[in-house]
Amino acid sequence: MALKTASMNGMWMTEECKRSFMEMKWKKVHRYIVFKIEEKSKKVTVDKVGAAGETYHDLAASLPEDDCRYAVFDFDYVTVDNCRMSKLFFITWSPEASRIREKVMYATSKSELRRVLEGIHYELQATDPTEMGFDKIQDRTNKSTFHLAGVTCFSDQ
Repeated sequence: MALKTASMNGMWMTEECKRSFMEMKWKKVHRYIVFKIEEKSKKVTVDKVGAAGETYHDLAASLPEDDCRYAVFDFDYVTVDNCRMSKLFFITWSPEASRIREKVMYATSKSELRRVLEGIHYELQATDPTEMGFDKIQDRTNKSTFHLAGVTCFSDQ
């Protein structure tokens, strides 16, 4: 079964997309989800799900060099005041090597998909890996100390 939203230019979002997102958001069983648009069927589907123990670097490595994707990343960290926090990042991956038609399709469907995935805190748009580096995540959360998947990081701020 798929959810259809008119403003997604006739795109359908599969139930698996919504279910995987809710499992990540509420049950914390996934670290990230990569979504793709299947052009022929006009469906947004789950391309890859990262287990809870995977990292942001695993997400970045899973994105194709020549195809667009959407991704949602669950960023867990500990503040300098020792408070555990979690922020959801919505990432639009549109590499320069991808086809123009594909870039347009992803750009025109993004806002409705993001609306369906309620609870996103931050958004990143990237055309190459440097535009979605780990430093961008750190900058967005504006934290001086944080924890990600077993690694504590300190910033120079």
